[in-house]
Amino acid sequence: MDYVKLGSTGLEVSRICLGCMSFGEPQRGAHPWSIGPDKARPVIRKAFDAGINFLDTANVYSDGSSEEIVGQALADFTHRDEVVLATKVNGRMRPGANGAGLSRKAIMSEIDNSLRRLQTDYVDLYQIHRFDHTTPVEETMEALSDVVKAGKALYIGASSMYAWEFSKMLHVADRHGWPRFVSMQDHYNLLYREEEREMLPLCQDQGIAVIPWSPLARGRLARPWDEETERSRTDEFGKRLYRDDDREIVDAVAQVASKRGVSMAQVALAWLFSRPVISAPIVGVTKPEQLDDALSAVTLALSPEEIEQLEAPYTPHAIAGH
Repeated sequence: MDYVKLGSTGLEVSRICLGCMSFGEPQRGAHPWSIGPDKARPVIRKAFDAGINFLDTANVYSDGSSEEIVGQALADFTHRDEVVLATKVNGRMRPGANGAGLSRKAIMSEIDNSLRRLQTDYVDLYQIHRFDHTTPVEETMEALSDVVKAGKALYIGASSMYAWEFSKMLHVADRHGWPRFVSMQDHYNLLYREEEREMLPLCQDQGIAVIPWSPLARGRLARPWDEETERSRTDEFGKRLYRDDDREIVDAVAQVASKRGVSMAQVALAWLFSRPVISAPIVGVTKPEQLDDALSAVTLALSPEEIEQLEAPYTPHAIAGH
C-alpha cells in the first residue's frame, strides 16, 4: 500500500480510504443495501491486512450503527494508533430541536456520541457533513476548535459545498486563529467533474487534501450502464446524481477496461489516482472482491491516450451532492 500526507499536514494516510457508509444494520436508517457486522467485519479486516489505515464513517450512517461496527472492529483487529479514523457531524440524529446541524450544542453533543459508538477517546479527522446555512460560520468554527483543543479530534475536515462557502470558513478560522480544515470530501468522479472548476483549484492552492466520495459514481462506473444492483434500485439519493447521457462515459470505461484486461472499477479509480490533487478516494465496498479492485487500481497507470478517451465524452452537469 502507498501512503501520502493528508494535504499539508504530517498525517500519513493510505491511498485508499475505506468508506463505511455501506456498513450498518439495514433496518436502521435509510440504507437497506448496507451490510451488518457479520459481513462488514471480514471486509474491514481485509482492508487492515492490505495496509489500508484510513477509514471514513459518519454519525448518521445507519443511525449510528456504522460507527458501532467500525468501533468494534478497531477494538478487535488492530491498535487504535495505527488507524486514521474519520467521522462526520451535521445529519439529523434525533427529532426535534438541536437534533441536527452545526450549532455548538449539536457539535458538542454529537462528538461525544460518536466517540462512544466508536469506542475511542478521539477521532483523527472530524468533518462537517455539508454546509449548515442556518448556523453562523463563526459558531461552527469555534466549536470545532474547542473539540480539537479538548483532544477529541486531531484535525477537522469539510464535505461538499460551494467553493465560496469553503473559502469563507477557511477565512473565519484564519482570522480567529482557530484550526482550519485540512481536507475536503467532495463529489468527484468521471461522471461528475464540476469540482474541477473551483473547488479543486482552491484545495490545491491552500494545500488541502481532497478525499472524494462516490469515486465509482454509486457503482455506475463499475458495471454496464443497464445492469442493476440492490443499491441502485433503492438508493434514492444516488438516482438524482447522474443522467442518461452519462452512459457514453461508462462505455468508454468499459472499452479501456476490456483492452487492459482489468475491471471497470480499476480503470475508474486509476483515473482518480492520476489527478495530482487527489489524496485518497473514499471507496465503499460490500464484498471482499470489490476491495481487491480498489487495491489493484493504486498501481494501474493509465496512458495519456486512455485518459483522453475517458474524459472526452464529459459535458457540464448541474451541481449535485451538496
